[in-house]
Amino acid sequence: MWKFVMRFTAGLVLVMGVSGAHLGADRHDVTLAVTMTNDPTANAIRVYDARTQAWLHTLPTQGKGGVGGNGRGVQQHRGEIVAVVNNGSNTVAVFRRHQNGLRFEQLVTTTSAPVSIDFGNDHMYVAGATTVDSFVLNGNHVGGLDGTASLELVGGALPPNGSTAQVDVIDEHRLLVTLKTDPDPGTVDVVALDHGAISGEVPTAVSAPAGTLTPFGFSVYPDGTALITLAHSSQDGLFRDGAFKTVVAAGQAAPCWTTRVGKYVFTANTGSKTLSRLVATGNNTFIDSPLAATIPGRAPSDIDAARGELGVIDHGAGQSHLTLFTYNAFGELKAARSVIVLGVPNANGVAIVPPTDND
Repeated sequence: MWKFVMRFTAGLVLVMGVSGAHLGADRHDVTLAVTMTNDPTANAIRVYDARTQAWLHTLPTQGKGGVGGNGRGVQQHRGEIVAVVNNGSNTVAVFRRHQNGLRFEQLVTTTSAPVSIDFGNDHMYVAGATTVDSFVLNGNHVGGLDGTASLELVGGALPPNGSTAQVDVIDEHRLLVTLKTDPDPGTVDVVALDHGAISGEVPTAVSAPAGTLTPFGFSVYPDGTALITLAHSSQDGLFRDGAFKTVVAAGQAAPCWTTRVGKYVFTANTGSKTLSRLVATGNNTFIDSPLAATIPGRAPSDIDAARGELGVIDHGAGQSHLTLFTYNAFGELKAARSVIVLGVPNANGVAIVPPTDND
């Protein structure tokens, strides 16, 4: 009898352990790949399991898309929040992690048509067509607007529509916003912060170096150094302490978008239809691998990476695709077996959303 009771108890514990593990795994253990359809009438996001490439669901953003020529139109924060620009509606749609997927949380109104998003300093920052806004974060909820500034080109003019490329946090005191104005070199706006909120001071407008064109996507290192692509001159620039320090030839055509994984920065090169791997220090930029991967026949249009997964959105022949890679500690990429066909012509933005242990 005693042996029977022990066996029954052990079996019950085993079943409960397996069931508990399964329930826990069902919650937040999946890395998500999120992209935006960018539909100009009824925008939506599509959510995939980054590891298996399985489609999980499609959710409306409650607004209109239509953004182009930008980076980070879709951005995640700590695996819990995903924010998406509704460029045609002057709103940002905010989604919360829900088990192994997302659910719609709220709409946030911006002061100009939103283009690019970043998180930091307990704030969400949104660069729009002519302004950049800050919104305080209350836990995983986006609160009210607590700061804004008008973007400015070198010389003092407002940027024309389509100029804004990307926003990113440098540190607790500054943001950067890249502005492309071909045939002029372009501008990097340095935006002042006050306790995380945009102070409202006129940004410091820094010209891209003479002989370069189109400051576009960029990634920031922990020391505040930013590696900025100079897309239309096929160069990469190192930006530190409010100025460009060095410029190097990219070795590929039209590097546009970037994502950073530790010491490595990956650039998506639209003209060459390739990815490159770079390493930057405070004084130099090194092209570690000019051809880290190819996107055959298709032009990359955004890139993101987290927790060993990297995603690239591309456009080709009126169709958009999501290509997923894994990467190792040396920044070596391995492509998934197949490419996800998104079924829309102008998908924009990708966010890799890592797992989280929070409910």
